[in-house]
Amino acid sequence: MEITACTAADIALLDRYLGSPGRTSFHARRFARQEAGQCTYLVARLDGRPVGHAEMRWIGCADAGVRAALPGCPEIGGLAVAEELRSRGIGTALVRAAEELARQRGLTVVGIGVGKDNPRAAALYERLGYRSLTDYLDRYSYEDHDGAIRECVDSCAFLVKDLL
Repeated sequence: MEITACTAADIALLDRYLGSPGRTSFHARRFARQEAGQCTYLVARLDGRPVGHAEMRWIGCADAGVRAALPGCPEIGGLAVAEELRSRGIGTALVRAAEELARQRGLTVVGIGVGKDNPRAAALYERLGYRSLTDYLDRYSYEDHDGAIRECVDSCAFLVKDLL
């Protein structure tokens, strides 16, 4: 497996193999944030095919409550692995790669959000040393195939890990 920062050429492959809901490409949005210096968008590949991704958000979580609880904390977000390849270490490798990027920047703590309806991911993060900091509502939107803007709100927990 290879994990590298996303390139412009990766967007179409990510959309093909790990698509976004609706018309809006989440991958293109994340890549644009990377180009603006707000994140590093990591792509995991097996035999050249994208099989997972994670966004190391240098600007942190968008939620004001999370920001107040731990100012300046970068956030690992957008973590996903192809469904047929889960439980093979890809998610773990992506989290560790994001943590290493944070260490290289001299950061000593990193956070990750997890949906309250995703106990499998929460168990992974706990195994990797993350502990609960606060609950929050993750809000995002996308353009559906019919052109309508869909507003989403997910109940989440923000977890943190010391990188010492």
